[in-house]
Amino acid sequence: MQKIKITTEYITLAALLKFCGAAESGGEAKELIQAGAVKVNGEVCTMRGKKLRGGDRVELDGVQYEVEQSCI
Repeated sequence: MQKIKITTEYITLAALLKFCGAAESGGEAKELIQAGAVKVNGEVCTMRGKKLRGGDRVELDGVQYEVEQSCI
């Protein structure tokens, strides 16, 4: 499982996919999400604007990412 550290209150699902390199562009992230290929906390999520906070887990193609809240 890959840990994705954020320093903001939340990150959107599409932004997370771009940030961690799972999607090369916002358009690709949108397509993956709308196709039902992405799970958030074990459930398929089709909302690209879904707000992810520390502890949330995202899965795509068998790879898991966990959002980790980091204080500055």
